[in-house]
Amino acid sequence: MTSTKDFYYDLPEELIAQTPAEPRDSSRLLVYNRATDEVEHRFFRDIGDYLHKGDLVVVNDTKVLPARLHFKTEHGGSVEVLLLKRLNLSDWEVIVRPGKKAAEGRRLYGDGLNLTVLSRTDSGGRIVRFEWQGVFEDVLSRVGEMPLPPYIHTKLADKDRYQTVYCKTEGSAAAPTAGLHFTPELIERLKASGVEFAEVLLHVGLGTFRPVKTDDVEHHTMHSEFYAINAANAQKINRAKQEGRRVIAVGTTAVRTLETVADEHGFVRECSGDTNIFIYPPYKFKCVDALITNFHLPESTLVMLVSAFASREKVLELYNLAVQKRYRFFSFGDACLFL
Repeated sequence: MTSTKDFYYDLPEELIAQTPAEPRDSSRLLVYNRATDEVEHRFFRDIGDYLHKGDLVVVNDTKVLPARLHFKTEHGGSVEVLLLKRLNLSDWEVIVRPGKKAAEGRRLYGDGLNLTVLSRTDSGGRIVRFEWQGVFEDVLSRVGEMPLPPYIHTKLADKDRYQTVYCKTEGSAAAPTAGLHFTPELIERLKASGVEFAEVLLHVGLGTFRPVKTDDVEHHTMHSEFYAINAANAQKINRAKQEGRRVIAVGTTAVRTLETVADEHGFVRECSGDTNIFIYPPYKFKCVDALITNFHLPESTLVMLVSAFASREKVLELYNLAVQKRYRFFSFGDACLFL
């Protein structure tokens, strides 16, 4: 049995970053080389010192929806709605808080956006139907708020700081936060040095923050998320694998997409679908050779994925070292590079 408690580490609350670093690439970078067992402490802007000509950096180009909405009941009660998944033009799967105010058939009223509760989901969410005037995305952009993780209590001054600079396709309920450290200038500098970039898509769900509630890791049910890889990017990834060049995933979402699609030789194909892949030790990576990621919550599926990449004992050792060195943790925190 692999115990959830085996992935616990003690984190002082003051190390949970409440605001993003400015500029983006000024965040710190802990570099761990698995081959030499060496650790270095740098800044993210220095990452080019570890990336070589021909390396392929794979990013997740999803864009976060301003998915937190506020509504009133017919009696003036306040209700918060979090968008999870679009089902068609007007219907969405959502989380409603408090749920007792969202009985089937109940209407809720917002600023240019009203909804009717259609049904309840097996996970306790709701299927709702929205009504609006004009373009839904425009209304959402005006009235929606960024769905920051529950451990961030500081209001975000600029919505774009919870987006990567390369985001394209709207649909995530949370940011692929490992990518938040990149600036356009840093990307251009890396490209000029011969580093290549490819894009995959995985729409991050709020399930990414769902705690593992089972004692045995193997009994945890992983949430499902939509992914896609197009032909041009699949070709880039396959060419890198054929030529023996490194595939470097930016974030656990890029890892999960690549490992979902890859065959036993690490080759991928153009495809899309839903993945609930759960990566934890021991796992043999098929496509990913190196990983850029943030520091993740204790006992989370994300820290389990990283522990599959660099061993549970080593990851916990590095995390405890990062606590000693006063790194900033979680979504707006500092980064790791596992080589």
